Amino acid sequence: MTTSAPEQASPRSAGTVREVFLAFLKLGVTSFGGPIAHLGYFRDELVVRRRWVSEKNYADLVALCQFLPGPASSQVGFALGLLRAGAGGALAAWAAFTLPSAILLVGFAFGASLFDNPVADGILSGLKIVAVAIVAQAVMGMARALTPDARRASIAVGAVLLALLVGGTVGQVSAIVLGALAGLFLCREAVGTAAADALRFPVSKRAGITALSVFAALLIALPIAATLLHSTAVDVADAFYRAGALVFGGGHVVLPLLQAEVVPAGWVTPDQFLAGYGAAQAVPGPLFTFAAYLGAFAAPVALGLVTAAIALVAIFLPGMLLLVGMLPFWAHFRAMPRAGALMRGANAAVVGILAAALYDPVFVTAIVGPAEFGLALVCFVLLVAWRMAPWIVVLVAAAGGVVIGLL
Repeated sequence: MTTSAPEQASPRSAGTVREVFLAFLKLGVTSFGGPIAHLGYFRDELVVRRRWVSEKNYADLVALCQFLPGPASSQVGFALGLLRAGAGGALAAWAAFTLPSAILLVGFAFGASLFDNPVADGILSGLKIVAVAIVAQAVMGMARALTPDARRASIAVGAVLLALLVGGTVGQVSAIVLGALAGLFLCREAVGTAAADALRFPVSKRAGITALSVFAALLIALPIAATLLHSTAVDVADAFYRAGALVFGGGHVVLPLLQAEVVPAGWVTPDQFLAGYGAAQAVPGPLFTFAAYLGAFAAPVALGLVTAAIALVAIFLPGMLLLVGMLPFWAHFRAMPRAGALMRGANAAVVGILAAALYDPVFVTAIVGPAEFGLALVCFVLLVAWRMAPWIVVLVAAAGGVVIGLL
């Protein structure tokens, strides 16, 4: 495995549903550290190692998913599965990446108190630290491919400053918009290559419009159904679908929305909510699987698995419907003459956003002392210089976190 970006990729080569499922299952059990770190794991496994897409096309997907509500890393994974093996590949990618953490969190909801001791705290600290190395490796690799000249490097630096100073989703989306506009003026070379390099997803415009229509219909119909039917299952579907449809930025941004839905309703106590949030930090995969933990409390134990499954599907569904709805129009946009210049600027801004996230929240959350900083450096060298597989480095970091915690 190498850490440099591949010179050639074969984004249109066909794969199988089984191949996609196994690739994302590996990611689902090893991708710790939150959505930004997940993008680093995806890049290492699917762009560098497997060469499913090129570095530029990968950055295009990241830019698109940053614009949409929902969990950005899961949307990127869903799109890559769709590209590789059609609708079956998309579902396989989502299920394989999502279910490992969802199963662990549902088990925790049913009383598996696995995270209440010093050793577990040390493991959690190590998993946060390894995310620093993973994201740093991704930023370095993407910068080589997407900011190879002074103009695009300057756009990336501007995106870093904007993302850090403005903060939140507003800062990220603004950075991509302004980066794209800057690219239109600064990155006009080879404009005609945009159409040739664009990804073609197996989604028709009719299918895209249908997906957008279903998204809107559910957003309107579920609250009405919840009011009329007084069904716990419908109440759960409504609450978690709304949370998934209205949150930009994913990850931690969804937490206040979920808390406002489930705590006042009496489904969980404030202490149970916080305990589940802590457990969600210790498992791999998307933070949106926290919904499965919360859904398990919405009904008696006998029906807890049902409401957990409803909550899990409902919170992911709106983001995936929006993604499918946008993909055919995204391909049309990418074929426009000036799209190449816009996307070169947007891709440089994506590098800047990842670099900003490397600092906050990844670095400032994980690195609280010299020992943690040293462990992060060790993990980075193991990834970049020794070229170790990420899952091995995750184990090293977890062990290192335990040692630091016991000292």
